[in-house]
Amino acid sequence: MVTTLAIDCGGGGIKASVLDEAGTMRARPLRVPTPYPLPPALFVRTLRELGGRLPTADRLTVGVPGMIRHGVVVATPHYVTRSGPRSRVDPDLQAEWSGWDARGALADAFGVPALVLNDAEVHGAGVVAGTGCELVLTLGTGLGSALFDGGVLAPHLELSHAPVRWGTTYDTYVGEPERRRLGDAFWSRRIRQVVDGLRPVFRWDRLYLGGGNSRLIRPEQLARMGDDVVVVPNTAGIVGGVRAWELAAGRRDART
Repeated sequence: MVTTLAIDCGGGGIKASVLDEAGTMRARPLRVPTPYPLPPALFVRTLRELGGRLPTADRLTVGVPGMIRHGVVVATPHYVTRSGPRSRVDPDLQAEWSGWDARGALADAFGVPALVLNDAEVHGAGVVAGTGCELVLTLGTGLGSALFDGGVLAPHLELSHAPVRWGTTYDTYVGEPERRRLGDAFWSRRIRQVVDGLRPVFRWDRLYLGGGNSRLIRPEQLARMGDDVVVVPNTAGIVGGVRAWELAAGRRDART
């Protein structure tokens, strides 16, 4: 039986558990606060210490916020800041993270094969049905996104950085600071407006709303989004750690 250590890295916390081949957790998930400032070396050490508190596993899946290509960090919005999300960007940290081979570094640190993807992509791997066009949006510190077509993971796009209204990005428009400022009722209405605006862009067969804040969407707003929009548990960010290997392989196969 192949076991997977799945680690879901967010702007405020890092969660992990060990899964069997069916995606069932074999250990109670653990969580630690995301430390700041966070150079790559401390990131690896934090994950290694967290993993050391769980049973040993045969492979590693890590979901990281930001643009990840082939296991290499192109950009990450939170980990380049001095004290966490919405704080000032540190140019030295930005230089350290840009182009950092996260997959190689983590595989070396853990001594097992590693898969490093955007955190929303791992989340999506835990919920998509594998048929049609499926979009995943994760609501938390900011907005994460992942697109699947017939179960094949599409190249990642940082939708969160696109302008949406009044010069703001999706990250700032629906992220946690705005939810706190607006309250759940007005924030839920804003989520529905975002969904309505994205519908003609993606023409999805199914939209999944996940992340820690998805459970706070008011039922009346969710009902107005339509039957093709569903809320999924935040645990998918860990549970998807197994299936992510299959979907990533499917993306490679689709290119050949």
